[in-house]
Amino acid sequence: MTANTSRSVQRGDLVELEVGDDVRESSRFNEDIAPTRFEERTWSRWNVAALWVGLSICVPTYTLGGILTAYFGLSVSEALVTILIANIVILVPLTLNAFPGTKFGIPFPVVLRSSFGIRGSNVPCLIRALVGCGWFGIQTMFGGLAIHLLLSAVFPPWRALEGLGEVIGFFLFGAMNLYVVIRGAESIKWLETLSAPLLLAVAVGLMVWAMPHVSMTELLSQPPSRPEGAPVYGYFFAGLTAMVGFWATLSLNIPDFSRFAKSQKDQIVGQIIGLPLTMFFFASLGVVMTAASASLVGETIADPVNLIGRIDNPFWVVIAMVLIIIATISTNTAGNIVSPTNDFQNIAPKLINQTRGTLMTGLVGVLLMGYDLLQKAGVIVSDVTLESLYSNWLLGYSSLLGPIAGIMVVDYFLIKRQQFDVASLYKDGAAYPAYNPAGFIAFFIPVLLTVFSLVTGTWTWFYDYGWFTGSALGAVIYYAASQVLAKPVSQDDAVTDKVGT
Repeated sequence: MTANTSRSVQRGDLVELEVGDDVRESSRFNEDIAPTRFEERTWSRWNVAALWVGLSICVPTYTLGGILTAYFGLSVSEALVTILIANIVILVPLTLNAFPGTKFGIPFPVVLRSSFGIRGSNVPCLIRALVGCGWFGIQTMFGGLAIHLLLSAVFPPWRALEGLGEVIGFFLFGAMNLYVVIRGAESIKWLETLSAPLLLAVAVGLMVWAMPHVSMTELLSQPPSRPEGAPVYGYFFAGLTAMVGFWATLSLNIPDFSRFAKSQKDQIVGQIIGLPLTMFFFASLGVVMTAASASLVGETIADPVNLIGRIDNPFWVVIAMVLIIIATISTNTAGNIVSPTNDFQNIAPKLINQTRGTLMTGLVGVLLMGYDLLQKAGVIVSDVTLESLYSNWLLGYSSLLGPIAGIMVVDYFLIKRQQFDVASLYKDGAAYPAYNPAGFIAFFIPVLLTVFSLVTGTWTWFYDYGWFTGSALGAVIYYAASQVLAKPVSQDDAVTDKVGT
């Protein structure tokens, strides 16, 4: 072994690749998607928990209870239970798919190179990136509205801009988000750790403020909107699939964050602490605040930004909007920019670094929201709303990501047995193929069945429960196909035989 050849070093349950010229000069490598060094893995369980608090406290989470009652035929109590169960369920792929990121310090696109191939990984990466860019646009729209209402409260003439003011706010808010990500992982860690306790305190304060204006007995006893006498299980599982799909994106690219965790225990415990109860509490807050809005402002309003904007007190509006902006930035940066940034880099690492990948994410997000921006600016008039896009297209699209989650889990734990030749993941023509047919077969069969179910109305259960059916079928097909088609990494190339001391 020469000084310019990469080698792996193991410390406890973590492995670090000491990058040599053989990897550094490869077209599949750049410093931003390189494996993290031991000294870069500084996220404790509390940092991971804070990440999930920051991700969970956002406008879409606030509206989940209303979506389940209005679109899925559940009662308020059924909706809240569904949200809690869904976020316990999603912990399984989240913690399992975080393992390779934590052990080897590699991001999501590099993990996918094992199951889809060095070049083939770009297909699932770009699918994930598109969903992330869509969510970035939606969250930025909420943040832009908050900036518009904030400026309207501080400078009353600004209010006359109306939709144009929201468009200006959209671009201001988007620029703030992109700046945080361009500054790197430590910037995101600092933001999430600082904002998490503040956001929790505000959420508790809002619950205390709203509770006297709501009869919980009447709220929880409201009948569901489904046909009278209809069994609940079909509606429950459809709603459960949608709520699991809410974090289907993060269940894939969680290695983008777990690569900075101090240990597997830190990423597991942090996610368990941070995700389920925060989601349940903030969704419950949305239900209570919506019910209380009639008493507070004279009409029922499900959107917290518009609800707070109706308060006739500029001081409290300013404070509230600043907090909403912080909450939305903490969600948007980690949840919707980091993954597309890494995914775009995976296409051509030598040409696209972190800064360029971040700017590409912003550009695609703006393009996806272009129709709505033109509508707000008064250029076009349409009945298509941001809410219909959020509740229909993105939640349904996210369910198509299930097969990738199943493939990733099976590849790492059953096929590769928790061993990667990390250096080869950054090189063409080494231990991993350019395209792994097993990964594509396992991905496209469930996706085609889902599309077939949606278009023809046949096997509607396959689409209604799409995340579960897709992830399970993808996992089974990938395991079977790998036994027949995939060339296994030889034991000589396994990372355990490349570990130095």
